[in-house]
Amino acid sequence: MNRTRVEKLAIAGVLVAVAVVGSAFSFPVFGAKCAPIQHMVNIICAVFLGPWYGIGVAFAASLFRNLLGLGTLMAFPGSMFGALLCGLLYAKLPKLLPTCLAEVFGTSILGGLCAYPVAIAFLGVKVGEVAFYGYIIPFLVSTAGGAVIAGLALAALQRTGVLNKLQKRQA
Repeated sequence: MNRTRVEKLAIAGVLVAVAVVGSAFSFPVFGAKCAPIQHMVNIICAVFLGPWYGIGVAFAASLFRNLLGLGTLMAFPGSMFGALLCGLLYAKLPKLLPTCLAEVFGTSILGGLCAYPVAIAFLGVKVGEVAFYGYIIPFLVSTAGGAVIAGLALAALQRTGVLNKLQKRQA
């Protein structure tokens, strides 16, 4: 393996750990555990590692969160759609605000809609207990918080020139 790939894997591993530890700072909203740190990690992955690492980090963090009892199955659709969308958008349009908005849209709308069948199939939720759009609001609350945290942190790095240096190192 070349040095760049090893560095990217190391960064991905650290980001998985940050997401898992950060899920201890979650709060319930309408039956979903909201973990804004996961969404912050998704955006950081998009900026530094790209969409495919972002999906991998989101999947691994969701898996570990579930294995450790820190999350629910909603962690999978609640993190992976946002990671994919913000990663793809940043790859095409490397700007922070659209990337943060893509994370919010991907998680809240796409992830929220995909959480409905997961809840019915795997969590025993009855069809009439929650509307098909019932997870959009909790996911929106969670991802908006994470997007603000990531946006502020990355904007500060961008203003100081550190963001460009770190990205060039990963290229």
